[in-house]
Amino acid sequence: MHGKTILLIIGGGIAAFKALELVRELRRSGARVLPVLTENGARFVTPLSLAALAGEPVRASLWDLEDEAAMGHIQLSRAADLVVVCPATADLMARAAGGHANDLAATLLLATDTPVLMVPAMNVRMWLHPGTQRNISVLRSDGITVMLPDDGEMACGEFGPGRLPEISAIMAAIADQFGNKPLAGRHALVTAGPTHEPIDPVRFIGNHSSGKQGFAIAAALAELGAQVTLVAGPVHLPTPAGVRRVDIVTARDMQAACAAALPADIAVMVAAVADWRAEAAGQKLKKDGGAPPALALVENPDILAGIGHHAQRPALVVGFAAETSNLLANAAAKRVRKGADWIVANDVSVGVFGADANHVHLVTAAGNEDWGPATKQAAAQRLAQRIADHIGAAP
Repeated sequence: MHGKTILLIIGGGIAAFKALELVRELRRSGARVLPVLTENGARFVTPLSLAALAGEPVRASLWDLEDEAAMGHIQLSRAADLVVVCPATADLMARAAGGHANDLAATLLLATDTPVLMVPAMNVRMWLHPGTQRNISVLRSDGITVMLPDDGEMACGEFGPGRLPEISAIMAAIADQFGNKPLAGRHALVTAGPTHEPIDPVRFIGNHSSGKQGFAIAAALAELGAQVTLVAGPVHLPTPAGVRRVDIVTARDMQAACAAALPADIAVMVAAVADWRAEAAGQKLKKDGGAPPALALVENPDILAGIGHHAQRPALVVGFAAETSNLLANAAAKRVRKGADWIVANDVSVGVFGADANHVHLVTAAGNEDWGPATKQAAAQRLAQRIADHIGAAP
């Protein structure tokens, strides 16, 4: 999306606050964002916060004397490469379907000859109402792209379709509008989550990895057009759109699944693989009042090193280093030892397992890049774009 201009219309629904994160991600992707805030949208999002994130003035009224002296709404409607309505409320979609022009947002939608993407969010009963479905049919027949909302719990407590899609899905839909698929034709292998190594039929050795970062990276690579094989440990996360998922339990399962997924152009090894496994008992171990049983530990296969030194080694191998001390030194040594091109390092002593944000460094042969604190989704999109740039620049 580098160099693209997005006209973002923010409707008046509780999901409007998520539009701020969309602005942030669009800017990080290199897009310019021209924000338009409806009167009801301003009840949920302040013009000041929106302007600060967009780096552009916020338009809100048809009756702005300075802007409209030169028919500003007409120029604004055609200044962008894409118009995005997020959230698209039932009322805003109804007015657009009816060709109304009773505020700046509706007028822009009527006056534009630019492609339009609507991202609905509303109560489940409003979404399922025949009137809303009829309006969606009209909008689509007019050439407007209307995303499907997610299923889930609403702010009102009801459950069903109507939730605003995840920001990653919206970014993918925007990228689709531009046909921006720099990784099209490339195969990416991604690992995510923990492994569980059984002690007996009911107990296991594991860790706190949630899989969120790996799943976000798989989604971001798919958004850029890659064919993604996601080898996932035991986590409860939805499979990202367009991603082939292989579920595993143990480190040896993951090793076999990764070997089966080769050849690949890109490998991003995010999973927190257990370093050791126990010689598992065939029956549940019982407490008998004596000393606890001694576990005979055996070293697990090193999956990252196996990929980094494989005969079918991907052109780009990216590993992850979760450290509690000496972050950069340990990550740099790991990059060399494992045969990886890059290592994404993060300090897990501060409790990032299961969280939605962390602070990562990209360690390469050229040195260290501090990417600063960010959401895992933002880090994933930045890494995916960096991978795309690297693959595109490779001879």
